[in-house]
Amino acid sequence: MNWKLVAVGLAGLSVLAIAGCGESQKVTVFKQGTYQGKQDVAPWNSPDFKGDKNAWENAISTRTMNQNEYVRIGS
Repeated sequence: MNWKLVAVGLAGLSVLAIAGCGESQKVTVFKQGTYQGKQDVAPWNSPDFKGDKNAWENAISTRTMNQNEYVRIGS
């Protein structure tokens, strides 16, 4: 048996094992009282509806009715 080959193989495995344990911690720092995300906007304030809440509600109602299987297949 070639002991040099076994020694090189064990050294390679130990390097891979140590490399797998090297993940660093990822910590999120929160600032008290501040919101750091994207600002929320009403869904009807989009270019499609131009601030018209009634048009948005009608579009949602129409989309919901089109997802109803009984209405869609015309029972």
